[in-house]
Amino acid sequence: MFLSVFDIFKVGVGPSSSHTNGPMVATSLFLNFINNRSNIIPGSKSFFRITCTLYGSLSFTGKGHHTDKAILHGMAGIIPSTYNEKIGAEIDKEISKYDHIIVKGFPEIKFYPNTDIIFNYGPALKQHANGMIFSVYDRDENLCATQTYFSVGGGFIKTIKELENPSKVVIDKKVPYPFSTADEMLDLSKKNKISISEMKRQNELVFISEEKLKKGISELWNTMSNSINSGLKRDGILPGGLNVRRRAKSIFDSLNSEIGSNTIAPHIINDWISLYAMAVNEENAAGGKIVTAPTNGAAGVIPATFMYYLNHVPNAAPEKIEDYLLTAAAIGGILKSNASISGAEVGCQGEVGSASAMAAGALCAILGGNCLQIENAAEIALEHHLGMTCDPIKGLVQAPCIERNGLGAIKAVSAASLSLRGDGIHLVSLDACIKTMFETGKDMMEKYKETSKGGLAVNVIEC
Repeated sequence: MFLSVFDIFKVGVGPSSSHTNGPMVATSLFLNFINNRSNIIPGSKSFFRITCTLYGSLSFTGKGHHTDKAILHGMAGIIPSTYNEKIGAEIDKEISKYDHIIVKGFPEIKFYPNTDIIFNYGPALKQHANGMIFSVYDRDENLCATQTYFSVGGGFIKTIKELENPSKVVIDKKVPYPFSTADEMLDLSKKNKISISEMKRQNELVFISEEKLKKGISELWNTMSNSINSGLKRDGILPGGLNVRRRAKSIFDSLNSEIGSNTIAPHIINDWISLYAMAVNEENAAGGKIVTAPTNGAAGVIPATFMYYLNHVPNAAPEKIEDYLLTAAAIGGILKSNASISGAEVGCQGEVGSASAMAAGALCAILGGNCLQIENAAEIALEHHLGMTCDPIKGLVQAPCIERNGLGAIKAVSAASLSLRGDGIHLVSLDACIKTMFETGKDMMEKYKETSKGGLAVNVIEC
């Protein structure tokens, strides 16, 4: 299956791609499903009530991730790419006044979030940790239709049929440079003497015009950079009850005050790298507009790494953003196809670890690395995130998530630099590392996979 750069990177809303954006998309899919009356059992009466039952991680951390709000907003006809804070606030105001909304496209259905969104704290659905079941009833409470969806990370949604009958990872023969593994990507690059970014570009052009590709990538970077700049200007307390203070602005002000000083230690560059990532993830935690890269929880790593390149690398070229995001998307597609980018499935190694690998390979590419060095950079970054748990305190994408993005970006820069010092020949392949990440995630105890039932989520609260 071909995964576009616009599949890997999507404009969305915080705080979570799998817990906010995914359920919003699933709600839209279900409304489309029941709008097609041929899907509904013969003889059913007009629809009167819709319910959504959340299972597993969606249930345990749904409140902190605004899953309930996402479903509510989805019922109002919003999808992640059309969301903005003003629209969301208007819907929330309507709920506070009337305790329900009229479901978009179904004027006969009133949706009551306090009763129609059900958090099931029992066992997760067997197919995936992020499961949800939508049901629609008539006035006599007869079930008219039901559909099960799974939010599998990065805003991607799959039906129960798609998960129970998974298609094998296949190479899409429609594109000129088909690859589904890192080894295949390297072989094609060396055989055709073409860069990874150019292979990805040529593959994209099978489905989209060059003008739209350039415009889309530019819009992605504009959203990324805007989330950094917005985060650098805002202070105050993040929502959710943990009283986590925004720090990006104060760190930015402090670093700016030191410019020109001859006593600045070299390691301070790490503070700049972390700062850019933290700014994005503070915006995400506040429910702002960001780009899934490849998830919301890891949204700061990739933009921070490119901002580091722009602001701190001599002779940096802004137009390199195309090569950067295309290379990152090529690596991200391999990760998504052969493992997982879902914290609820494999822990944070699949989110920040994947983002760091993508950023490392992409940075290596725009710094002049060859295909072997790019693959090496991605492997180094991923290898040193193996085993990382997903244990958000109170189910909020704040602690340890915000700082974790900063460290993920630092690792990406370090991995790219290390790979450029070598010739690309190394012991552990990226494919082997991806396989290890997936197996490690499967072996990881459930309480460490975005349930807030273990790790920091338990011990900090207990203290």
